[in-house]
Amino acid sequence: MDKLRSMEIFVAVVDQGSFTAAADRFKISPVMVGKHIRSLEQRLGAALLTRTTRRQSLTEIGRQYADQCRIILAQIQAAESGAEAMRGAPRGQLKISAPVSFGAEWLSPALTEYLALYPEIGVELSLNDRMVDLVEEGFDAAVRIGVLGDSTMIARPLKPYGMAICASPEYLARRGVPRVPADLAQHECLDFTGWSAQGRWRLKGEKDGRAFPPARLRSNSTHALRMAALSGFGITMQAEMILSRDIAAGRLVRILEDYVPAARPVHLLYPRDRQPTPKLTTFIDFVLERFS
Repeated sequence: MDKLRSMEIFVAVVDQGSFTAAADRFKISPVMVGKHIRSLEQRLGAALLTRTTRRQSLTEIGRQYADQCRIILAQIQAAESGAEAMRGAPRGQLKISAPVSFGAEWLSPALTEYLALYPEIGVELSLNDRMVDLVEEGFDAAVRIGVLGDSTMIARPLKPYGMAICASPEYLARRGVPRVPADLAQHECLDFTGWSAQGRWRLKGEKDGRAFPPARLRSNSTHALRMAALSGFGITMQAEMILSRDIAAGRLVRILEDYVPAARPVHLLYPRDRQPTPKLTTFIDFVLERFS
């Protein structure tokens, strides 16, 4: 028999004083009530009730067991009520993973708007360029840049991650404007160490793996390289979304536009769930609307 149902029936017998009253509450027969009580007693190896023709009373074990049953049943009710409440309104904590540059420059500012819309939701944003395991590490969703491998996750496409090659007007006035990729051999190319070794400064149409002089300034921070480019030190190749404000303001100038590498795909990933919580569905809708 269902142990929890037997516990519910046992507590009802104790509270209402008879098998008949408990049977009426659960729409079963008094005989079936007796079977549930006997099932519990067999599990415990002890009597819960003493019965006479006129009355029934709890044994000492029965009294302690009834108290514990009430606690367990109350906890189950609280858990179910909490789950129902979370599915009824957007609330709770979201744990989100995103690449460092995308997360810092674009997702983080957008999240402030999202949190303003949903005051009962909190977000923990983890910025990391490694591929996190959503299930093992407890993430609700992740933004991924690049071609996806096989996965059981749901993947929703976002705006592709386009690149731009830029330098400051001061740098170009001092060193000249490169017209073709081969010209970069005479320039300071700022190197982002987060790229794969095969992907560094491999421009569109460059199939021979042209080797440029080793960069004198390398960093794992796109922000550091952007600041170096703004200071007039060299040429940077970064995500267009990171440089777009500087380009619009004239602080950086696009160069080699015909040789910019193809945009990379971007996806929002989240675990497959037949009934996702409102906190996750609202986040998904917000990100798709903002970044699609």
